[in-house]
Amino acid sequence: MWCYTARESEFLNLEQPRGELAVRALAMPADTNPSGDIFGGWIMSMMDAAGAMTATRRAEGRVVTASVGHISFLRPVKVGDVVCCYTDVLSIGRSSMRLCVEVWVLRQGRGARVKVTAAEFTFVSLDEAGHPRPIGGSRSLEPLNLEAQ
Repeated sequence: MWCYTARESEFLNLEQPRGELAVRALAMPADTNPSGDIFGGWIMSMMDAAGAMTATRRAEGRVVTASVGHISFLRPVKVGDVVCCYTDVLSIGRSSMRLCVEVWVLRQGRGARVKVTAAEFTFVSLDEAGHPRPIGGSRSLEPLNLEAQ
């Protein structure tokens, strides 16, 4: 293993999920690669959807994915694993926000959670014409109260 910076160590934290649960799905045989593991593109799609749902709530409107960075596939995902995507807002700017999106699995739907993937997503808030618009709502990085919505 190699040494990580403090930021990398926090990003790759393997102890518990960071942020709020945004998406959960069952990994199915149709989503496998030729080696029999779940295709990384399917995992990235789940992460993008999870991030978009969180960003849409925060922006109080339409968002698009602007970039994905620092993606790390740490462990394979197997058929039958319950895939859980967690999102944590890292920063909110005038019209964009950065989120940490982590993927944890429950092997065959049970046992301890295992972190399998992490990435940083940037979303941009858009108006009806598709132009960047200021983000509405709170700029707080605290999780939103989902029951109140």
